[in-house]
Amino acid sequence: MKVARDARSAAVVINAGSRRGAAAHELAVDNMRKAGVPINSVHHVLSGAELAGTLDRVVADGHDLVVVGGGDGTVTCAAGRVAGTDVMLGVLPLGTANDFARTLEIPNNLAEACVAVAEGKVVDIDLGRANGEPFLNVASVGLSVAVTEALSPRLKRHIGPLAYGIATLGAYARHKAFRARLEFPEGDHEPMELEELLQVAVGNGRHYGGGNTVSPTAGIDDHTLDIYAILAAPLREHVRIARLFKDGSFVEHDRVYHLTSRSVRLVTVPPLSVNLDGEIATATPADFTVERNAVHVVVPQSSSSASLDGRRAPREDPSI
Repeated sequence: MKVARDARSAAVVINAGSRRGAAAHELAVDNMRKAGVPINSVHHVLSGAELAGTLDRVVADGHDLVVVGGGDGTVTCAAGRVAGTDVMLGVLPLGTANDFARTLEIPNNLAEACVAVAEGKVVDIDLGRANGEPFLNVASVGLSVAVTEALSPRLKRHIGPLAYGIATLGAYARHKAFRARLEFPEGDHEPMELEELLQVAVGNGRHYGGGNTVSPTAGIDDHTLDIYAILAAPLREHVRIARLFKDGSFVEHDRVYHLTSRSVRLVTVPPLSVNLDGEIATATPADFTVERNAVHVVVPQSSSSASLDGRRAPREDPSI
């Protein structure tokens, strides 16, 4: 298949609850049809439960291209359902952060994103799992969970990415430090015992939090997870660290631990909720793994963030 518009049958699922989803629905479908995408089914959803059920039906209907419009949580939900299949995933970034689209260089402009779906190439990317639940960008515990809980849909809709900064300040003021143990089932690192933590994160992709970078070397098809832990510190020190988030160089700070692995088990005291791409989906203790080349995604022809190598490793074989 040279371009995505050569697909046999396409379904479109747009989350109207995302920041730009309600306004973009008709325009997105019209633009893709004009660009030659063979759309046979269109779905407009309003809730997470409706989204999951709709995606299950769409995949079961046998479409070879599923285009989802929404934020990172919407895309992650879709990726988890097409993982390990030959179904291609098209992405219309209609959320607040759109970090998955940023990682794969998918345009934020709706019209350009529709063209990318029609004329783009297909790559395969890794998918992270936390206790079996999927994530594309980052899974985390600690401060980020409180930030997610403070991010109301209204706040995101009205001020966009700036909502993350406002929510972070409020969450920091209420944060309580925690302890964690990191275990590495493959034996590539010794177990780590850490105290007085602000946050622990496990990255599968490159970007998160509205444009922050997991690490300078992170990628979504490198078949590894980037793990970092930030120690609690006075506010002024965290401000210094935060200034390094955009390029990922914060992992070199002396209050940050950073390493890579294909799997890690995280145990915290007390047990904590886990944020997966903006959704609270599981809790510690948590086992994190990476599924190599698990999802086929349509990206612009110019995108260089991933490739199509077709060597998808079976989920049950951790040695590959």
